[in-house]
Amino acid sequence: MQDAELLRYARHVLLPEAGVEAQQCWLDSSALIIGAGGLGCAAGLYLAAAGVGYITVVDHDTIELSNLQRQIAHHDHRIGENKAISLRHQMLALNPSIQVHAIAQRADSAALNEWVPQHDIVLDCTDNFTIRQVINAACVTHHKPLISASALGFSGQLAVFDFAQDNSACYACLYPPSAPPEEISCATSGVIGPLVGVMGSMQANQSLLVLAKIGLPLHSQLLLHDALDCSWNRLSIPRSAHCTVCGHLK
Repeated sequence: MQDAELLRYARHVLLPEAGVEAQQCWLDSSALIIGAGGLGCAAGLYLAAAGVGYITVVDHDTIELSNLQRQIAHHDHRIGENKAISLRHQMLALNPSIQVHAIAQRADSAALNEWVPQHDIVLDCTDNFTIRQVINAACVTHHKPLISASALGFSGQLAVFDFAQDNSACYACLYPPSAPPEEISCATSGVIGPLVGVMGSMQANQSLLVLAKIGLPLHSQLLLHDALDCSWNRLSIPRSAHCTVCGHLK
């Protein structure tokens, strides 16, 4: 690292659990963020600030006024613009020394099977059950760690699925594709603004732990947060031998 990088990331370097080695790992790493809404804004800004060297942001959607209550990377003057491009702009404004690529298109199976192998880690920042299953399937196929989060109302969820770990579960073990939940969204049910920041920041933190192989990430665990009473609960996610996505893995 150059002197300017050592200064920028000094508070990471000072951490006994991280140090120069972890920071260099982050600088050399790549992350794929699917979704540039509330979760993606928080996760993207923190990964950019942390110095993850190459980040791709994917989102087909455009910014609306109602997004600005929680999607903190977007601003009034960008209403109508693509979210991935807007988030890229803010990430580079925060840290111009990294590379950020914005893809303004909808993620689908073909695209994800092209993008996922090119990155070290994948963050699911979407709010749609169907695309979550497609993201999970691509991560299982290409053995890439998946950091998944959601936020709705006052409830947040976070899970880590790392297929480098023995007997890792996958998202489909937790939520089988054949049993989709009732479709609810922020647009119909609402969400408290800071919650998406909390969960997106936790996604960024878990990503850094997994990339640098430090700490104890939430491998095959589900973290539940209730923002109304500030409670946290943790549940184990057993791998399902009958899972249609990862059941064939040894």
